[in-house]
Amino acid sequence: MPDLHPQFLTDADGKPLSVLLPIAEYTALIERIEDLEDLDDARRALDRIERGEEDTIPWEAVKAEHGL
Repeated sequence: MPDLHPQFLTDADGKPLSVLLPIAEYTALIERIEDLEDLDDARRALDRIERGEEDTIPWEAVKAEHGL
């Protein structure tokens, strides 16, 4: 997890309204979220394969089809 240094914008009563992050921290946070989403997608795909709900293509077949 990236080390975050947020700044909070508040209204006149001190109620938080917004958060400011340095762009590098924001970018790192977004990349981390995307990585976690990819991991979740991969786990769900593996679960579908294990349950027999999704077919797989052997790597040897892919290589042969594309001349690799």
